[in-house]
Amino acid sequence: MKKYILSFIAFGFFGFYIFGQDLSPYIKVGKSTESIDNLSNKVISTLKTNGFQVLGSYNPSKKATLKVIAFTNYGLKTKVVKIKDRGALAAIFKVGLEEKNGNVVISYTNPDYILRAYLMDNYEVYKSTFVKFSKDLKTALSSIGNEFTPFGGTVKADKLKKYHYKIMMPYFTDPVVLHEFDSFEKGLTTIQNNLNSKKGKTKLVYKLIYSEEKVAVFGVGLESPDEGEASFLPKIGEAHIAALPYEIILQGNKASMLHGKYRIALHWPDLTMGTFMKIMSTPGNIEDALEAVCE
Repeated sequence: MKKYILSFIAFGFFGFYIFGQDLSPYIKVGKSTESIDNLSNKVISTLKTNGFQVLGSYNPSKKATLKVIAFTNYGLKTKVVKIKDRGALAAIFKVGLEEKNGNVVISYTNPDYILRAYLMDNYEVYKSTFVKFSKDLKTALSSIGNEFTPFGGTVKADKLKKYHYKIMMPYFTDPVVLHEFDSFEKGLTTIQNNLNSKKGKTKLVYKLIYSEEKVAVFGVGLESPDEGEASFLPKIGEAHIAALPYEIILQGNKASMLHGKYRIALHWPDLTMGTFMKIMSTPGNIEDALEAVCE
């Protein structure tokens, strides 16, 4: 009987640890004195060699000291698109490079954090795929650095599926609808044409298109000097560079985005209310830019 009681206690403790543990939005791989361009090429080569698909890269805020590389892999992208509530947003992860004080810090978006938030209860359905993705990514980037320390604030693992910053703030399930088109094909053409012409002072960083499922995700750089990344990023922290770029998701004939008050808070969970107030206009500015892309 004593053995059963101890087993029960151990199981309960393990369950509490899993659901009660703190998760951070980013993992720091390490830092290097190599140039940001050399490191970028090395990361891209490493990802490709290890079976990842590199979708695109860019310099947020048009700064040579910042670089983001967007990527996915087959196992992840084919699973998340099955989740109807904008699951394809969870297909893309990013490596961030920030040059500071003579060193380049290498980091990436934490799969466990992002997937729990974006997929909510569906996280458990494909958990084995997500665990493998995370493990394979760490193995691949081990040739770049060996720290793998979490940073960027924390959220309890079990709180991520219903995350919001404060009371009355939006959830993942409160997206902003940008436009409804006559068809998926019309939406795809319109968005691509507008991004190619930099409408709304935007830049196409990557696209991931699921033709059969009629789903597409676009990574969009926000290049307005007054209302884009150059305006809000220095105020909330460039160390979180792997949060960018912002996304438009087209599902069927409807284009939408995650609400800025949700997405920014999720990727900067340690923001104080005072800092948040300094970028009060940013969610609306992002919405305006992405609406222009969809017109």
